[in-house]
Amino acid sequence: MASLRLVALKALHRPSSLWKCNLSHSFLPRTHAFPTVRPFSAVMSPPSTAVVYDQHGTPDTVTRIVEVPPVELKATDVCVKMLAAPINPSDINRIEGVYPVRPQVPAVGGYEGVGEVHSLGSSVKDLSPGDWVIPSPPSSGTWQTYIVKDQSIWHKIDKGTPIEYAATITVNPLTALRMLEDFTSLKSGDCIVQNGATSIVGQCIIQLAKYQGIHSINIIRDRPGSDEVKDKLKKLGADEVYTESQLEVKNVKALLANIPEPALGFNCVGGNAASLVLKFLRQGGTMVTYGGMSKKPITVSTSSFIFKDLSLRGFWLQKWMSSDKARECRKMIDHLLSIVREGKLTYEMELVPFSDFHAALDKALGKLGSQPKQVIKF
Repeated sequence: MASLRLVALKALHRPSSLWKCNLSHSFLPRTHAFPTVRPFSAVMSPPSTAVVYDQHGTPDTVTRIVEVPPVELKATDVCVKMLAAPINPSDINRIEGVYPVRPQVPAVGGYEGVGEVHSLGSSVKDLSPGDWVIPSPPSSGTWQTYIVKDQSIWHKIDKGTPIEYAATITVNPLTALRMLEDFTSLKSGDCIVQNGATSIVGQCIIQLAKYQGIHSINIIRDRPGSDEVKDKLKKLGADEVYTESQLEVKNVKALLANIPEPALGFNCVGGNAASLVLKFLRQGGTMVTYGGMSKKPITVSTSSFIFKDLSLRGFWLQKWMSSDKARECRKMIDHLLSIVREGKLTYEMELVPFSDFHAALDKALGKLGSQPKQVIKF
């Protein structure tokens, strides 16, 4: 009993801004709470260190790193020691409060990542300590050293995968795969066109298209070093890469040579860059919009609808994953990871120690110019 009283006294002397994990595993403040004396048989997670935000706003001002007390594992819970998690643009938008779906504040940042199973609830049978897992579908709260969620959230993956790819396989590569397969029936020899080709999704589209024998025409913005960028994209498998200014011609299709007119186009920029994608599309083609980096609207000529019968569609991965297809995504992720291990799917990333989180956040926010995808290593 003396030892139990000591535990209780130590708990009483914790800071008043304690954080407790609820059933949805977002973090909520606990104030004026007396400690609960738990039986020694209870399975507890280790204490965790987490990136939290109490309000929406500029990420570099509202995020802070806090210590989170242990959490008791319920029968179907799994405690995962996080290995790596990326800083995605959508993570930043969630913190800013502008993303359509976001956790209630206070919350832990991050939406995807990879971890190693640390401990299990009494009813968990399909996982073992040491297994590598990712949240699938992705789930909020991955920017922390230990995370506790129900077993249904976790998907076991091959430990032979580089951690930076395991941590980032869902949001960008899966978006690329679904857009290639969900809007038009493409076959080997067909062609796609896209803007924003240097983005992670753009790089994945190039490589996945090549993997399927599909040609790609890629549009990049005018900037210093564009020739070097073109070379990099062609090494990934791009057939053609043009800057926007190169396409300021009356007939862009005269540039295609032996490449067929694209049946499918992808737009993540908007404005003039979207119009250039539309110019390339063949009769009855489809342009899919999945982003709007320029924050400019898409303008479509009347003739594109009447005489070319073009279709405009949109894609949002989170909506797709909330549909009845969500379970299918695990097979798709395994497929993508196998391509990674074959060396046929690659993109530039920078692994950064968790202790340097705010430096990585500054890079992700664009404070230091164009930077590789920032991936936090715990």
